[in-house]
Amino acid sequence: MKRPLKTLERVISKAGLGSRTEARSWIGAGRVSVNRRVIQDPDHWIDMERDKVLFDGKPLVKKEHVYLMLYKPKGYLTTYKDPENRPTVYDLLRDVGTFVVPVGRLDLDTSGLLLLTNDTQFAERIMNPDFHVAKRYLVKANRLLSDEELARLRDGLELDDGPTRPATVKRVRDSEKYTHFEITITEGRNRQVRRMVEALGAMVLKLVRVAIGPLGIGTLEVGKWRYLEPAECARLGPQRTFVRKASTRLT
Repeated sequence: MKRPLKTLERVISKAGLGSRTEARSWIGAGRVSVNRRVIQDPDHWIDMERDKVLFDGKPLVKKEHVYLMLYKPKGYLTTYKDPENRPTVYDLLRDVGTFVVPVGRLDLDTSGLLLLTNDTQFAERIMNPDFHVAKRYLVKANRLLSDEELARLRDGLELDDGPTRPATVKRVRDSEKYTHFEITITEGRNRQVRRMVEALGAMVLKLVRVAIGPLGIGTLEVGKWRYLEPAECARLGPQRTFVRKASTRLT
């Protein structure tokens, strides 16, 4: 049986110490040793069963799993750092106490529910399209959409990277100029909902993700975050992965 191997940067980041970019910087600065030898190559392979990794002379201790939801505002990037110094979701998470990664992404102009965790297995399961985890959005289109156009979204349509899966689509209301509708998809392609609406010859004026699987954003305020309750975690994935105690903390 093959032993589990990971690159040194992944070992550091998966321990919850920081992002992979930070891990590469720390490794390059000589702060990490493997079997008592300083390693400055972030792509150095680590045998997870045999190698002893130290950070600043101390053994890596895997941090307790953390699961939280954030109501991401429009205008924030789902990334750790931005070369243009635009705001990121991490500006809203300064007191979480451990490094977490987004479970999927929301683009700059999209707001709504974003899950973050340091449990990479959980994140990979939620993002894997094979598990068909539903994501529900509220959409405001830039014009009135016909029943036939909503049916095209519902049935699936052709994008440049292939046909979309069938979606659940419900008209919420029409104003004089705009259609507001709800769409639930089980894929996670880049800008998928926007591209689906554009395939109709329309544009998205507002896009808010309101639910992931059975978990809705509820009454959480824009820009705020809270820990997930154990029962919420259990509804999203295998219970064995959830070890964080319940918390209702809000920032």
